[in-house]
Amino acid sequence: MSGPDAPAGIEIRDATTDDAAAMVEVIHAAFAARPRLDPPSTQLAETVASVGAAVAEHGGVVAVAEGRVVGSILLGVQGERLGLRRVSVLPPHQGSGVAAAMARAAEARAAAAGRTGVELLARAELPDNVTFWQRLGYAVVDRDGPYLTMARELPVTVPLTTADDTRAAGERLATLLRAGDLVILTGDLGAGKTTFTQGLGRGLGVRGQVTSPTFILARVHPSLGDGPGLVHVDAYRLGDVAELDDLDLDTPLRTSVAVVEWGEGMAETLAEDRLEITVRRLRGGEAAESLDDTDPRVLEVRPVGARWVGAGLRSALG
Repeated sequence: MSGPDAPAGIEIRDATTDDAAAMVEVIHAAFAARPRLDPPSTQLAETVASVGAAVAEHGGVVAVAEGRVVGSILLGVQGERLGLRRVSVLPPHQGSGVAAAMARAAEARAAAAGRTGVELLARAELPDNVTFWQRLGYAVVDRDGPYLTMARELPVTVPLTTADDTRAAGERLATLLRAGDLVILTGDLGAGKTTFTQGLGRGLGVRGQVTSPTFILARVHPSLGDGPGLVHVDAYRLGDVAELDDLDLDTPLRTSVAVVEWGEGMAETLAEDRLEITVRRLRGGEAAESLDDTDPRVLEVRPVGARWVGAGLRSALG
């Protein structure tokens, strides 16, 4: 089960009930090394029986080094999301990427099971722990005293056959969008980025024909109703973030949805919450001669931030 994120010499695999005793050892060692909390943590109350029962019911993930379990996660079900519990790594292996590799393996399990996302509880008194999960793409979506619910919505992949499919996907996504949302579009020339944006514009009900803004860099399409407008930006000819800032998009972005083509590595500074979308051709490397080009494509939507947790992205695009 080990993936490309696993540190050298570490095997990441599904847990079995036979791992329960070793997982308890890891949980106790990891949490005993943490500061005392108020209210106190319940991790040290875990037993071989309780961990074995949890693994039997919902499964788990372990990290193994030289035949020894050095990291573990118990899995659970939290509505449409997969829950991560008792994320633990033996102290000598902490800081080496073991926890991140186990989390990615759990996310892969969630995706394979059709879950929309992954969530866990963190403690506000452990800011380094919170920061670790934020770096993995998790956002705080709820708080109950010192307990933070952190979640990450999983990417959504949509197969596309025709330009009409691409527009339709944009139109479906538009049903979820609201003023201030940021969409960063990536894809080769002719992949269908502008075609997708045309669907967004149609779904939002904006004025004017949506075309590539390459020569004017940004084009504003006001709403024909009471919904958000559309700001369509082409960052292909921009050299850096400073040039993007020079477009002075702050005011229109507050009342509009922003779509930035070629914005990867640049437009992320515009919003903490965003959709990072890639339109990828499955065969052929040359630019399409027309929007009706029928090479199959795939739309990959990566939600970033609390805005998209539980927003219904998979249902809207499915």
